[in-house]
Amino acid sequence: MSASDDLFVQPEHFSGTARLFPLPNLVLFPHVLQPLHIFEPRYRDMLEAAMADDRLIAMGLLMPGWEADYDGRPPVLPMACLGRVASCQQLADGRYNVLLAGLKRAAISKELPPSKSFREARVRLKEDRYPMQGAAARPALQRHLLEVFAQKLPRSAEMREQFDHLLATQISLGTLTDILAYSIDLTVGAKQRLLCELDVDRRAAMLVEHLEHSDRQPAAAPSPAVFPPGFSAN
Repeated sequence: MSASDDLFVQPEHFSGTARLFPLPNLVLFPHVLQPLHIFEPRYRDMLEAAMADDRLIAMGLLMPGWEADYDGRPPVLPMACLGRVASCQQLADGRYNVLLAGLKRAAISKELPPSKSFREARVRLKEDRYPMQGAAARPALQRHLLEVFAQKLPRSAEMREQFDHLLATQISLGTLTDILAYSIDLTVGAKQRLLCELDVDRRAAMLVEHLEHSDRQPAAAPSPAVFPPGFSAN
């Protein structure tokens, strides 16, 4: 597998079936790295199957009310994010520390009947939409999003350096919205709504509204110096 294969997944090379990793408190976005601490036996099995194959795992958010059936198959919201395991470290007791790279939005078509300890689903990969009617206003929208985000940054030289690095990078509005949506302090419900929004202009406008109407600061600045954050347990 080449380095470029690690960063992208082509629909024509994807089987359409994904291992499903549903959690109640985590939304993965494309273009980001998510640390995971995997300890449940079923998710160890899932990871080992992924590492023996294409290293692909779809992260989804459990629907409200999952607590009554967490050990079973509680319903998952229909939009997930397909990720590829970028690194995997097995600990002495059999647990794993993993970095999962978000690749593509993935709409869950149907969950497959249980045949393994972990869950699997048929998914359809989704692309960002850039409506033609928004093309003229898009550069201004991107600048406004960055300006509003900059006002929320912690006042530190490190954060400013990271932000300046982001400004200097040629980055699409879709990629930018995903990085910022992942990094700012939002509820999982708000993050899931941003994940579901394929229209990039609407997604950016939603982020601007969140930033302008919240006094909360970003949990971290979007750069390799601060990503990944601490490990999330399954």
